[in-house]
Amino acid sequence: MTSLASAHVLVVGATGGLGSALSRHLADRGARLTLSSRSGDRLDVLAGELGDAVVGTHAADITFPDAPAEAVRVATGHGPLDGVVYAAGAVAFGPVTELDDDVLDALLLVDLVAPVRLARAAVPALADGGFLAHLSGVVAERPTAGMAAYCAAKAGLTAFGAALQHELRRRKVRVLDVRPPHTETGLAGRPIAGQAPRLGQGLAPDAVAARVVRAIEEGERELPAAAFG
Repeated sequence: MTSLASAHVLVVGATGGLGSALSRHLADRGARLTLSSRSGDRLDVLAGELGDAVVGTHAADITFPDAPAEAVRVATGHGPLDGVVYAAGAVAFGPVTELDDDVLDALLLVDLVAPVRLARAAVPALADGGFLAHLSGVVAERPTAGMAAYCAAKAGLTAFGAALQHELRRRKVRVLDVRPPHTETGLAGRPIAGQAPRLGQGLAPDAVAARVVRAIEEGERELPAAAFG
C-alpha cells in the first residue's frame, strides 16, 4: 500500500483533461503537488482551485530537451519527491504515408521521448518506495489503423516502463503503466494532424483518474484497458 497523505507528487501535463482530474484526486487523498504544464495561466487556475495542496507550479514545454529535468529540479526545490505522474500527450490521425516529419517528431517527443527523459531525471530524486505513473493507453495493447505512429509511441512507453520496473526493483520504486480505453479528455478533438474517426462515447476523465489514484495507493504495477471495466 502507498499512502498519499502528505506525499509530494510532480504532475506533468497537469492542466489537461486527464491531468487535471488526476491532480484533483491526488489532492483529495492528501498529496502535496507540484504542477507542470505548458500554460502558466491554466496552471494558475488549477492551483487556485486546489489551494494548499499545491506547493509549486512550473510552466514549460516538456518537449524541450532540458524541460523534464528542470521540472524535477523545480519539484525537489519544494521537498523530497515521492511520486511522478506523466499525463501530457499528443495525437495525430491518418495513414502513415501522409505523416510528415514534423508531426512524427512531435508525436514521439510528447508521447515517448519526454516521459523517458522525465523518468531518467526523476529516478535519482525519488524516495525509495516511490512511484512513476504514465499514460500509454489502450492503443499500446490494440494498435489501430490511421494511428500507427501514435500507437508505436505508446507501445514504446509501455515497454520502457516494464524494463524500468526491473531496474528499480531493489529500491522498490514502482512504475505504473496506465492503458485506459478512449477517454473524453478532448485530445481527439485537437489532433496535431488529421481528423479523428467517429469514436464511441469514451470514459469520463474523473472515473479514470479515480481508478489510477486507487492503483497508486494499492500498489498496482499496471492498469490494462480491462481494468477500467
